[in-house]
Amino acid sequence: MPVISAYIMPHPPIIVPGVGRGQEKAAKKTVGSCHAAAKEIGASAPQTIIVISPHSTCYGDYIHISPGKSAQGSLKRFGAPELYKADYDTELVMEICRLCDSEGFPAGTARERDASLDHGTLVPLYFINQYCTNYKLVRCSASGLSKRDHCRFGQILSRAAENTGKTAVILASGDLSHKLKEDGPYGFAPEGPKLDAKLTDIMKSAEFEKFLELDSDLCEKGAECGLASFATMAGALAKIPVETRFYSYEGPFGVGYAVCGYKAATPDPYVALARHTIENYVKSGKMPPLPEDLPDDLTERRAGVFVSLKKNKELRGCIGTISPACQSIAGEIMANAICAACRDPRFSPVEPLELPELSYSVDVLSEPEPVFGNDTGMLDVLRYGVIVTSGYKRGLLLPNLEGVDTAEQQIDIARQKAGIKKSESYQLERFEVVRHI
Repeated sequence: MPVISAYIMPHPPIIVPGVGRGQEKAAKKTVGSCHAAAKEIGASAPQTIIVISPHSTCYGDYIHISPGKSAQGSLKRFGAPELYKADYDTELVMEICRLCDSEGFPAGTARERDASLDHGTLVPLYFINQYCTNYKLVRCSASGLSKRDHCRFGQILSRAAENTGKTAVILASGDLSHKLKEDGPYGFAPEGPKLDAKLTDIMKSAEFEKFLELDSDLCEKGAECGLASFATMAGALAKIPVETRFYSYEGPFGVGYAVCGYKAATPDPYVALARHTIENYVKSGKMPPLPEDLPDDLTERRAGVFVSLKKNKELRGCIGTISPACQSIAGEIMANAICAACRDPRFSPVEPLELPELSYSVDVLSEPEPVFGNDTGMLDVLRYGVIVTSGYKRGLLLPNLEGVDTAEQQIDIARQKAGIKKSESYQLERFEVVRHI
């Protein structure tokens, strides 16, 4: 597993007692949430914590990864001179840099201006180090690159962790709006509360793509801090099903603080098999062997299966079988996954560089049953798919598809897919699916 969890944590020095000297009590919810998240991180015992900090060395056109074997730093300029030290995960840093070089992505260990640990790193680690000390650190900066570039960098981080076999936690360090109160250090703007409402909604829903779609004018006027960190985290989690825990939000000093955690859930074995098959086939040109320890339902049952691929929410391939052609659902998934990726006539074959951007779904079909008299009252676009047959021509449409709201629409699309004219007679069948995503 590339990343076992990820956390959004704020970094105001005032919540560290040595800096706040009692003022941290005004951010009681945030302090308690940071402790809770840190305790959860400690319990997972990660080998590496990858921090994305907007206060590390930053450039407009380059994401900086801290070099060397170790670093130290303190919150001295905020009034707390205690020194903190951290050992860097040099193996993981090397793999991240290798992947960036191979993909032409502008990130690496060059251009370091300040080797000391910044407060965007130190404040979250103050809490984490109370529960977890046996880990190594990777420290990455934000940059002036686009949110989508940061998302792509997060995908590289995830792959690098997987390639090195590391159990890693992503820590997206960042405050929210800095303009929540007239008497706050940055004043008030009406966009501040609006921005924080949107950001916290995204955190709670784990719809990470929405971080990338936020209006830039709203972000600028709301004076956001952590969006580049959040976008990087979004990339790292893009292909990982997660369980979300939103701890808290508050803005006692005029700056928004949110704490949210995401634990990697057990991947759906149907989707994991489709992904495994496609990634191996696209890279090697060969179907991989059937994995061991698959659930019995995958190896002992037969059914028609459709495998669908999407890229940036747009269809990238979809191939399936109405009736089983293989000896098991597992075989059906593997065969149709390869066809969806490389043999769908509507699309060019998937390229290796596209693999991190793909999302998958697997639909397992029930046995079709006739729709007597072509009665559309027996259809339900949310529950049933439809098969339209006229002679040797046969078209199918899956249920619960965006933009398909009526049985008539469903039938027309399936009919057109099969090349059946409206004037031709046809027979209808319906089927149910179990959708795995």
